[in-house]
Amino acid sequence: MNNGMIPSELHTDRLLLRPFRETDADALFACCRNPKLGGNAGWKPHETPEESSEILHRIFLGQPGVWAVTERGNERLIGSAGIVGDPKRENDRARMLGYWLDEACWGRGLMTEAVRAVLRYGFETMALELVSAYCYPDNLRSRRVLEKCGFRYEGTLHGAERTPDGRVRDHLCYLLPNNL
Repeated sequence: MNNGMIPSELHTDRLLLRPFRETDADALFACCRNPKLGGNAGWKPHETPEESSEILHRIFLGQPGVWAVTERGNERLIGSAGIVGDPKRENDRARMLGYWLDEACWGRGLMTEAVRAVLRYGFETMALELVSAYCYPDNLRSRRVLEKCGFRYEGTLHGAERTPDGRVRDHLCYLLPNNL
């Protein structure tokens, strides 16, 4: 298995997935202050550029398996896609998929394209056995991305997460084994 280092870039027809940079802080704030993004993923909207900068440093910079999503020819951050350890599975050859995309880019198939590139890397380079993914039942866009990428529904984990607004939410659990 790969030593945990990510490649410098992944390329698709329309996208460049690259490591996050310090200079992404303003674009991160511009995207993530939107309540529709965090509300669909379990985090609160970013309130200040300083908060986005702190999150950039804590969560995105230098993280193995996490990429900034940009459109080819324009390296401005429009989202993120990555595979990280799955806290629900004690399997070194399993990872969990996570992603988000700026609302201005929704409905164009960009996240499906990014996820396919990340999955290819996970299965071909990291030799993963499986990739899991979780989303809220009402996040229809995320469910559609997972279905288009071949994930199969495993079940519902009830009362899985307390969101920043205090609600307890269920997770729909999806799985993509490396045998398709």
